[in-house]
Amino acid sequence: MAAIISQKFAQECKAKLQQVKMDILNRVREARQHLDAEDRVGGDEADQTVRVLAEADFVTMHDRLRSQLLEIESALARIENGSYGLCEETEEPIELERLRAIPWTRLSIEGAEIRESFNRRYARG
Repeated sequence: MAAIISQKFAQECKAKLQQVKMDILNRVREARQHLDAEDRVGGDEADQTVRVLAEADFVTMHDRLRSQLLEIESALARIENGSYGLCEETEEPIELERLRAIPWTRLSIEGAEIRESFNRRYARG
C-alpha cells in the first residue's frame, strides 16, 4: 500500500497524539489524587453525598478519557502500520486539516456523514 500521507505529516500527528495521551494520563492521575485526598476527610451525610457524586463524576470522566486513549492508541498503531489517514468508511484519504484538528479520527468528513446517516436510520428501530 502506498503511503497515504507524508512521513513528515505522520510524525507531526504522532507527536501531537503522544502529547494528548500524556495530558489525558496526567488528568486521570490528578483526578485520582484529588479523589483520594477527599477520601481521608471524614464528614457527615452531606460530605459523604458529595464524595459519592465526585466518584460518579470521576468514573464518567475516566470512561470518556479511556475511550479517547483507545482511539489515540489505535491512531498510533495506524501510523506504525502505514494505514493512518485512510477513512474507514470511504477508504479515501482523510482531509489533512481534519487530521490536524482530530489526529485520532478514523473518518473523513464524508465518511462521518455516511456513518451518522446510517446510525440515525437504524437508531429509530
